Amino acid sequence: MLGLALLQREEYAGGIKELEKALDLERGDPNPKGSMVEEIWQELAEAKYKEWEHASTKRSWDLQNLKEACETALRQKHLLEESEMEGFLDDASISNAEQLRALEKVFQIAAEADTPKEVPDHLCCKITLDIFRDPVITPSGVSYERSVILDHLRKVGEFDPITRERLDESQLISNLAIKEAVHAFLDKHGWAYRTD
Repeated sequence: MLGLALLQREEYAGGIKELEKALDLERGDPNPKGSMVEEIWQELAEAKYKEWEHASTKRSWDLQNLKEACETALRQKHLLEESEMEGFLDDASISNAEQLRALEKVFQIAAEADTPKEVPDHLCCKITLDIFRDPVITPSGVSYERSVILDHLRKVGEFDPITRERLDESQLISNLAIKEAVHAFLDKHGWAYRTD
């Protein structure tokens, strides 16, 4: 509740910290029947997305201001050179146009970090196609979201949905490598927290 209250006040860092604590506590609960992992994860993902969105908006604004300042400086430099280099005007105009194109390319590359793209397939559950939260791996080497594969085993049958091999809940192992890769990806690409 503290995490949600902090988020209401737009104190993202504190709210996220409290939601992460709640998620860890809930995952460690020996009674998974009353588990609120999914609800906490949804709130945490939304909070992290809002935090990224806030920071992204600020970065975009700063980047745009910097781009405009650089373009203005290049134009002023061109005007200064133009007055000093009478007769060599074509060379100065070409150089200025090249510099403006290069500047545009630099700022496009800088903006790419905040541009949403596709999440790589290896970071997504084979059933839901959503980014992993708590990945597990089966003996056949296929990774699934823990809650989704457990639901499949209980409701559909005790077999791997892709390989169709017999599968028991006890055979599922946390996929720590994928979990770390997901965390690294989300740290770099906050837009991937979007849940809708």
